[in-house]
Amino acid sequence: RSLDALIPAYEEVCYGVKNNLSVLNTLKNSVDAARNGVEYTKLIAARKGRASYLGDRSIGHQDPGATSSLMILEVVFDTVNELRR
Repeated sequence: RSLDALIPAYEEVCYGVKNNLSVLNTLKNSVDAARNGVEYTKLIAARKGRASYLGDRSIGHQDPGATSSLMILEVVFDTVNELRR
């Protein structure tokens, strides 16, 4: 699920804002958290979406929704990083 990547990323953004971290550090931390969320999806059985039809056979495969969310966050980070140079 996309939320497996987006929720940890959101929590890192909230942490960064609350603790006055730089935008770049906050975005990097959110991407790292999303990446960890994507890795987590490999350990659990899919319960939503098409992969739910596979049940436990989905274990070991990363969720495509979480992966695409991570890719979007990576592009945001890379773009902000380029603009700040």
